[in-house]
Amino acid sequence: MKKKIDVKRIYEKPDTSDGYRVLVDRIWPRGIRKQDAEIDNWERDLGPSNELRKWFSHDPARWESFKKRYFEELRPKEQQLRNMVQRSGHNSLTLVYGAKNTEHNNAVALAEYIKGMNAREE
Repeated sequence: MKKKIDVKRIYEKPDTSDGYRVLVDRIWPRGIRKQDAEIDNWERDLGPSNELRKWFSHDPARWESFKKRYFEELRPKEQQLRNMVQRSGHNSLTLVYGAKNTEHNNAVALAEYIKGMNAREE
């Protein structure tokens, strides 16, 4: 299934091109009220474990190790990931996150994982 998957900070203004917007952080982002978030779903269980999140601390030097460990956490959740992608229907899927680091965060890693999962299934 070819699906357009984007990532976007929750602090950025939503756009109609975002399609189905899913918050993928385990913890709700600071300063955002739930009624103002403009998300379609919150998949907190798809965020990295608290231990992994704290260990990583958005340190670029730990990025590759973080991704490896995070992907291990995601393997048993592949059906949940498939369901999330299916819920987006024909729309694009935007993984929403709260981190300041736009290159090294769980949403970027999760998008990579989903794309790899889709490639394995084709």
